[in-house]
Amino acid sequence: MTNKKKRSFPTAFTVLFIILILAAGLTYIVPSGKFSRLTYDSQANEFIITKPNDSVETLSATQETLNKLKIQLSLDKFVDGVIQKPIAVPNTYTRIEQHPQGILEILKAPIEGVFDTVDIMVFVLILGGIIGIINKIGAFDAGIAALSKRTKGKEFLLVTLVFLLTTLGGTTFGLAEETIAFYPILMPIFLVSGFDAITCIAAIYMGSSIGTMFSTVNPFSVVIASNAAGINFTNGLMYRIIVLSLGSLITLVYMYYYAKKVRLNPKASLVYEDENAIHERFLKSYDIESKVEFTIRRKIVLLIFALAFPIMIWGVARDGWWFEEMSTLFLADAILIMIFSGLSEKDCVNTFISGAADLVGVVLTIGLARSINIVMDNGFISDTLLNYSAEIVTQMNGGVFAVVQMVVFSVLGFFIPSSSGLAVLSMPIMAPLADTVGVSREVVINAYNWGQGLMSFITPTGLILVTLEMAETTFDKWLKYILPLMGIMAVFSVVMLVLNALI
Repeated sequence: MTNKKKRSFPTAFTVLFIILILAAGLTYIVPSGKFSRLTYDSQANEFIITKPNDSVETLSATQETLNKLKIQLSLDKFVDGVIQKPIAVPNTYTRIEQHPQGILEILKAPIEGVFDTVDIMVFVLILGGIIGIINKIGAFDAGIAALSKRTKGKEFLLVTLVFLLTTLGGTTFGLAEETIAFYPILMPIFLVSGFDAITCIAAIYMGSSIGTMFSTVNPFSVVIASNAAGINFTNGLMYRIIVLSLGSLITLVYMYYYAKKVRLNPKASLVYEDENAIHERFLKSYDIESKVEFTIRRKIVLLIFALAFPIMIWGVARDGWWFEEMSTLFLADAILIMIFSGLSEKDCVNTFISGAADLVGVVLTIGLARSINIVMDNGFISDTLLNYSAEIVTQMNGGVFAVVQMVVFSVLGFFIPSSSGLAVLSMPIMAPLADTVGVSREVVINAYNWGQGLMSFITPTGLILVTLEMAETTFDKWLKYILPLMGIMAVFSVVMLVLNALI
């Protein structure tokens, strides 16, 4: 009698490729369409209208022009540079020739996705190289051993601290892609502290996700959305702070009970059967019984590495850094670490290359995830979905309007994963609808934030599959963990949104 081979859940690559095919299928079903787009030319002081047929019209940059176009925004928003991206012009949606994406387009999309995300890939590869060198000299082993002694009996403080810091980053400046750098450092610490990989992922990923979902002053979501809706982002700020605090507390309690269950019974972990593979990846050179000396050299190397993170956060939050600047920072960090590592030049280079090679699977996942959005963009179906959504919520009761808006933005968030892109595209269309049902426009801003943020917990086109690939965890394990919390947060968000509409 032969033993049946146990079926395993598909890898991130397979999941993304299946979604890529489904997205291409939608381009045959959903009609292609476009809104006219308005852009402000500051040099000529003119508005440029790009129509669905790609013809261009130039108009005077005046408040009267905006009023005629039914764009309920102040001219100052454009002149002062507050709104820089093209915005959709209300009531201009037009069906265009269908652009179905066939087999050739499906095969080309991952290649284009790699080209589009090469900046993120370089960042991840440099990070992998640094991790390789730090592991080679035993600095992580010594640091983990020292930290585990200090946190003994207070391990959940580590989870709380990581969660609150990433939440703070998410709500203030949209900390998201930058968290990729945290997993190789924090995962070993969490594992040695008795937590499983899921808890580490939750502390980092859900911290940034809850923060960005319940954004307070995030310039890439709530600020740009408020500007595009024609209101000040401080409208409803105190309410958003209250909702963020409650949402964070709910998430922390959920994480605590799961972590407690796993610490009492390791077999209760959703990734128990993958424990050996996870430990092999993150603790392959770590021996909990060994006494690795935390030497001055190892302390200096870890300090150099650690200092890069506050510098990175400062650069992103205050100086508009993106992956080019972050990669430059970590390359300089890598060079300094090589100098202080005590390794020979040959060992440094070979170890760096080997460490980068360990994350090749992760960087390819990033490119494949981007390919899904490329297929949908090339099929011109996003504007059609936005037009359908606007028709659905028109003339609804205030409370129902708010809830349906959140559902709509959850769906749109899958097709338009960029928070700023979705804001400038949708707000000129959606925000004025709030006036027709007698609710404040800040309700639409919150529906946009909370709807898109809720979907980000599981959206394969976002960061989650990249994160899971880095953490040696499959999507089905994450879904088992996150879906109950997602349901809780959905109910919580709906309640708070209805209260917001009624206040």
